[in-house]
Formats: sequence, C-alpha cells, structure tokens
Amino acid sequence: MAAPRTAGRTGAAVAAAGVLLALAGPYAPGAAAAAPEPETPCTAGTGPYQRELEEHLGRPVDGVQSVQDCEAVRAFQRENGITPADGYPDAATHRTVLVVTARPAPNAAGDCPVREHRVTCVDMDRQLLWVQRGSRILFPPVPIRTGRDFQETRPGWHEVYWRSKDHVSTLYGSPMPYAQFFDGGQALHGTPDSLYGNGGSAGCVNLAEADAARLWELLTEGDAVYVWGTRPGTED
Repeated sequence: MAAPRTAGRTGAAVAAAGVLLALAGPYAPGAAAAAPEPETPCTAGTGPYQRELEEHLGRPVDGVQSVQDCEAVRAFQRENGITPADGYPDAATHRTVLVVTARPAPNAAGDCPVREHRVTCVDMDRQLLWVQRGSRILFPPVPIRTGRDFQETRPGWHEVYWRSKDHVSTLYGSPMPYAQFFDGGQALHGTPDSLYGNGGSAGCVNLAEADAARLWELLTEGDAVYVWGTRPGTED
C-alpha cells in the first residue's frame, strides 16, 4: 500500500530543514550581540556656568568640576541633544537649562502681557522667545540672541509688518532666513551662527534656523511682538 501523500511532503520538509540547519551552522545564543562599548571617562574641566549647572543637576554647588559633575552634565547634554556632549558646563548647556526650566510655564512671572490674540514674547533677561494666546502656549520657549550694547533690541509693543523668507541684510550682507520684521530694521530671524558666542546681535532677535522656520509657519503680518528686559552683559 502506498504511503499517504502528506507524509511524503512532510518528509521533504524535514529534509529541507536539515539542509538549512547544516548550512546555518551551530546555534550559539548571544553570539551575534556585540559587546557594549565601555563608557569613556568624563574629563572636561570647570566651565563658565559651573555653579548654575551644579545647582540645576542637584550637585554640590562649589564651582569646581568633579568627575561626578562632569558625568551629570554630560548626561544632561545627551538627553537634550547638545553637541558635543562632553560634560563641559558651557553657555549652550546653561541656555538649554533655562529653556528646560521655563518650558512648563514660561510666563509664570507674568512679564509678557496676556491677550486674546497671539503675542510673541521676547524675554531679553533670560534670552528666550515663546508665543502665547491668552494663557495657552502656542510655541514653547526657545533660546534667542538679542542686541548688543548700542544696538539693543528695542523693548515694548511691536507688530510684524513685513516677512521675507530668504532675506539678506542690506547693511551687512549676511543671510537672515525666515525674517519677520517688527520694528524698523529689527526682525525675528534665523542665523547659521551660534547663539551663544560673539556677543549680541545688531538689534535683531536671532533664533536657531530650525526654530525660525517653525516660527515662520505660525506667525503672519499683523501679529503682536512684545519685548522686555535686558540682555545679560549689556548696560541697563
């Protein structure tokens, strides 16, 4: 009597599986997983914002970098996308602390007037910008750079009166992407330069280019801008 046809198919499948196992070789659990790279020592020295970072991170506030301080700063930098994440308490890391601290309630002090319409809030004391309508935050706080001495960003109420997406400065020849002018030649705009060095701007409110692009999508001509405070390092 002939064997059932299903048995023949089963036998062929077993034979094929045996060939595949032979080709694949012996199974070794975990053999394909690469060993994790050892953590490199954190060796960055004391930085200009040492005390501020120590206080924010719950470290002993003595103004002197320790290995544990360095590791805590490096972990904060990695968590917030700061490069290089080397543990050095620099201006970029400190400014990120200000953003993180302000994020839950940027207008807790009530410095930016609450209105039923959109208001772009420019806090020169903390070098932060956000957009609110009433008590609702439409654009969370981001770091900015305002004007230096003798070229200060003008405080008070303003209005976006002209927008130029690919603007180039007629005075300096420098790119001003996503420029939204609010007072004379002063504008909210992106910059390819660092926000944390080279002093202040020439009066404009500089943002990281990605932040300026997002702000461009939110605002329109006629939107209110409110500026207050004093940029650290400038005269009152």
